[in-house]
Amino acid sequence: MSKPAKQLDYHTIREIFSRFRAAEAEPKGELNHVNAYTLVVAVALSAQATDAGVNKATEKLFQIADTPEKMLALGEEGVIEHIKTIGLFRNKAKNVIKLSRILVDDYGGEVPCSRAALESLPGVGRKTANVVLNMWWGHPSQAVDTHIFRVGNRSGICPGKDVVAVERAIEDHIPVDFQHHAHHWLILHGRYICVARKPKCKACLIADLCQFKEKTE
Repeated sequence: MSKPAKQLDYHTIREIFSRFRAAEAEPKGELNHVNAYTLVVAVALSAQATDAGVNKATEKLFQIADTPEKMLALGEEGVIEHIKTIGLFRNKAKNVIKLSRILVDDYGGEVPCSRAALESLPGVGRKTANVVLNMWWGHPSQAVDTHIFRVGNRSGICPGKDVVAVERAIEDHIPVDFQHHAHHWLILHGRYICVARKPKCKACLIADLCQFKEKTE
């Protein structure tokens, strides 16, 4: 990655997110889920995998196992049968069973709603916890993935040397009224417009405000 851009000022960031909101007022995550538990599982499975690939694998899985109790009844081998098209499926299946056991034993089968409790679950890191807190409970947490890290550093919206620094830059610099949807706007922008190899600067809503110096035609 080239040198991170300088942090943009308040008014520029406000204009950027006003444009994002005008284009899509209610951006949504692209992982299919039916409740907090299936969201936790889906996000945990999405590490080093595409959302489309995870959705394909979980379509039938969540029809028969949408609670930790049902997932435990299915067992590790049963989970593997459903998710074997996803990368690292054996380790992920092991984690799904382990986290399901903890949810049943320690939380009465319910998904806890604190970052620390979520991060204590096997296969659930800070990013997964933040996605669940944001998408299920509406908390303005910021789940920084590779897309957000790239967009934040290229544009100057939220530059930082690591994901925690980028997360802090989002919380510190993006106006509060945009915080709830901020990570979804940034993820979708990185996934479809500000792509890794050749960003689509010509189709970009914020090209005139972005500090990326190697803009494409």
